[in-house]
Amino acid sequence: MRGMVVAAQPEAAEAGVEILRQGGNAVDAAIACAFAQGVVDPQMCGIGGFGAMQLCLPAQGVHTVLEFFARAPLAATEDMWESRFIGQSRDGFVFLLDDQRNDIGYGAIGTPGNVAGYTEALSRFGTMPLRAVMAPAIAQAQRGVMVRPYMHYYWALDHGGDGQVNVADKLRFSETGRQVYFHADGRMKRPGDTLRNPEMARTLERIAEGGAEAFYRGDIAREMVADMAARGGLITAGDLAAYRVREKAPVWGSYRGRRIASNPPPAGGGSLIELLHILEHFDLASLPHNGPEHLRILAEAMKWMTIDKDRHMGDPDFVDVPLDRLLSAGYAAEIAARIKAGEVAHVPRAGEPAAKDPPDTTVVCVIDGAGNAVSLTHTLGIPSGAITPGLGFMYNGCMSGFDPRPGRAASIAPGKSRGSAMAPTLVFEGEHPAIVLGAPGGTYIVPAIAQALMNVLDFGMSMAEAVAAPRIVALSDTIDVANRIPQGVARALEGMGYPVARSYQSYAFGAPHGLQRLPDGRIEGGADPQRDGMALAA
Repeated sequence: MRGMVVAAQPEAAEAGVEILRQGGNAVDAAIACAFAQGVVDPQMCGIGGFGAMQLCLPAQGVHTVLEFFARAPLAATEDMWESRFIGQSRDGFVFLLDDQRNDIGYGAIGTPGNVAGYTEALSRFGTMPLRAVMAPAIAQAQRGVMVRPYMHYYWALDHGGDGQVNVADKLRFSETGRQVYFHADGRMKRPGDTLRNPEMARTLERIAEGGAEAFYRGDIAREMVADMAARGGLITAGDLAAYRVREKAPVWGSYRGRRIASNPPPAGGGSLIELLHILEHFDLASLPHNGPEHLRILAEAMKWMTIDKDRHMGDPDFVDVPLDRLLSAGYAAEIAARIKAGEVAHVPRAGEPAAKDPPDTTVVCVIDGAGNAVSLTHTLGIPSGAITPGLGFMYNGCMSGFDPRPGRAASIAPGKSRGSAMAPTLVFEGEHPAIVLGAPGGTYIVPAIAQALMNVLDFGMSMAEAVAAPRIVALSDTIDVANRIPQGVARALEGMGYPVARSYQSYAFGAPHGLQRLPDGRIEGGADPQRDGMALAA
């Protein structure tokens, strides 16, 4: 076997496998998949977005994190939206303004990082030229894209009551959006219809020819900057020219005797490891899976993790993140003792709109035949709706993730990365990655990955079973449960005094995707059924 790719879109998984079959390594395949995802799932990610990856090439002695988050414009100020702040979503994903300027349009856009991240990863750690790796995405864009069920579900989301702009209104925001995503009579395209976006195909061809230089300092950059200036955006030529990928060491932890590496702040790997360190104090395997006591322990651990995330997990270039303390054995033991004693944590929230699963992100995981491993998570944050005429791609809406209130870990600052729950994760057996995990889902990413990992390591599930099992989240005082959590279990939690909210979704709260290399060398994969994806062997 040349390896395996798991992704949330079948066309993207196929693009990655095509590269493996051509002799590319895991990095080549992951970047091919990433470019393709921006074509076939253009509100989940794309060249106007941002992301983070972790990669390990054992034979080369390489194990590193590349962080290419969107940055607040250099013209941004900490208090520029303070007077417009009206609340926060219950999951903590979005900060709400009275005029929604951080949610839709040009004011929502941060400096994109994906093109820089993709191309740097490829040039440093891949084996194939950019044009070859981008070829599947360009060909897909030229053919057109069939609308899949999850894509349409996302477009049709009604945010009524939670203060956010409906995605359909963002699709209509630009002239390009109206042409690509709607029929001539104004009807939104439906599953089975085809999206045709020749402007995106041309932009990808320009990047394949000119690389990141074209996007950040060349002709594409000049077109973006002119559009921003004409429509009130804050991104300037200086923002684009100054953009740099950050390389960092992974943050390390352990769970059930395995070493775990994930992405450090402002990404969510520190929160994931904190959560796992707390849970390791409990013999979960002795409990009925998803029974009341199992879920009580999970919920309390998630609440403590969330309290620490909200308080501390900002961009460490701008705020002090006490990561050593949060990941220490003593701190995990202290929190576990409070949970064992029956203490109920309280998660402060600025308002309590209805919880919605934030689905504005996607992932790819790859293990190649040589044992190299990549986990990549990338996103638009939320889509801004803005598309520069002639370029075809939608920009990120990352500014909604900054806290408009000054003096907080997530507050706005010029050039600052917003906090993110992204947690591309590798689990090691000895010196080699044995499990590769990632998930979309905003603030639900960390709970989703933790539950998938526990399902494998505590409950002996296959990767496909682990990512599909019912999940919960507890990121406020309410425990949110997927619709496949038994009613009797929910009633038992309510009997313990917990508010419980049932999702209408069977596969709710993040969408973990993962690969596992088995002791005999075989690779098994699992794609959460919430999305439309698959695991595909090369």
